[in-house]
Amino acid sequence: MMAADLLSGVRVLDLSNVLAGPYCSYQLALLGAEVVKVEMPGTGDLARVLGADPQLNGLGLGASFLAQNAGKKSVAIDLKSADGREAFLKLVDTADVVVENFRPGVMERLGLGADTLRQRRPALVYCAISGFGQTGPMRGQPAYDQIVQGMSGLMSVTGTDAGGPLRAGYPVADTFGGMTAAFAVAAALVRAKGSGVGATIDVSMLEATLSSMAWVLSNLLIAGQQPKRMGNDNFTAAPSGAFRAAGGLINIAANKQEQFLALARVIGRPELGEDPRFAEREARKRHRAELTAEIEAALGARPRLEWEALLNEAGVPAGRVLDVEEALALEQVRGRALLARLAVGDRDIDVVSSPFLVDGVRPAPATPPPLLGEHDREFGR
Repeated sequence: MMAADLLSGVRVLDLSNVLAGPYCSYQLALLGAEVVKVEMPGTGDLARVLGADPQLNGLGLGASFLAQNAGKKSVAIDLKSADGREAFLKLVDTADVVVENFRPGVMERLGLGADTLRQRRPALVYCAISGFGQTGPMRGQPAYDQIVQGMSGLMSVTGTDAGGPLRAGYPVADTFGGMTAAFAVAAALVRAKGSGVGATIDVSMLEATLSSMAWVLSNLLIAGQQPKRMGNDNFTAAPSGAFRAAGGLINIAANKQEQFLALARVIGRPELGEDPRFAEREARKRHRAELTAEIEAALGARPRLEWEALLNEAGVPAGRVLDVEEALALEQVRGRALLARLAVGDRDIDVVSSPFLVDGVRPAPATPPPLLGEHDREFGR
């Protein structure tokens, strides 16, 4: 296992905690950057004590921390002390990137804001990740993923009318914010390498989440269509959503006319294609519930795995609705080596590697997540 070399020679100072910032710097580490976590002595990243394994939490290597900190180094520095600030500035002199996710204004109050650091290191790429951005009336409000999911409108379009708004089942706003930041940092590094001019990047988790909802926003802004909760149905087409078959749910996306006709044929109901309620796209959307009932009545005749094979063979996208363990067990996932196995103490753990391949090889962490301050001596602490 090894990281890609796309960012080889780049040093990143990661002052961030929990998820958005560490997820950003983890993507950079997977691409070959040297990522040095700068953590508060004694406590470190809060994620070190978060996760479902109490033993790991007690070691300061909580499962939440292990998820996105492999391949990094750790140095313990108290930025509130004069000695700590001086030590950090010496690190900045050798760094290409600084990533932080403090509340706006914290780094300036410490005398370590973007302007100060870039005067000292003009080519520095400084990336600040926050809930709402570095400017605006909400800049100082605290923001966790849950808050951003609600304020972005994401929850308003998730769930059903009967059940009300629902949050996504994992921290999507944090993840969108971290991925957005990694993309912006990588782009800024290209400019810095060519011109010697760094950048100050302001990433808002709220805006990153809204950006990910572009189709929903576009329907509202351009077509005047008020977004609504549709459960497992796809608002752009019918039949497109999750359907009950023998053995559980199966997603079917018959978004095109020819796909719908093929679906009707495969399930043994070709007459659905001639029914005036279902004969064309908009009619199917208007009569979605009736069409779903007809399809599910036919799907009950076979296990969903069989339907998945038959429908895909006929050109109709289909796939079982799996739980996370089942998804990880797919040969498609296992065969492409998405997970990397690392030794942490006396046990092996699996972590998620890069979501893409480079020249046919998946970037993966070469070392396990660091103990708090594990690399103090390497950096003169």
